[in-house]
Amino acid sequence: MGTLEYDGKSYELEDRTLFHLQIAISTKLRRRENFFLTWPVQHEMGSGRHTVWVDNGVPLHFHYTGSRHPTLNREWVEALLDSASQGQGMTVRAEPEASGDP
Repeated sequence: MGTLEYDGKSYELEDRTLFHLQIAISTKLRRRENFFLTWPVQHEMGSGRHTVWVDNGVPLHFHYTGSRHPTLNREWVEALLDSASQGQGMTVRAEPEASGDP
């Protein structure tokens, strides 16, 4: 379980999810595109969801508990980027099956 630190607050997310978010978020911020980021709160932590406004002016820190980089699922990154272009912003959903295409 990793941690996303944003604007002085910490949020726990699975390392694999965090890895894919890091790629998608950095892509959007390099393009100077601000957006909302929404993800569900685990049932053990009370359920619901978090939403934050992601902006280049706010420091981000991704802390991973594992030492290895997860394998990249490009379809998941693309799904995150596609959702960021919608009105509700980037929404974390379950990982789609990788198609196996390079």
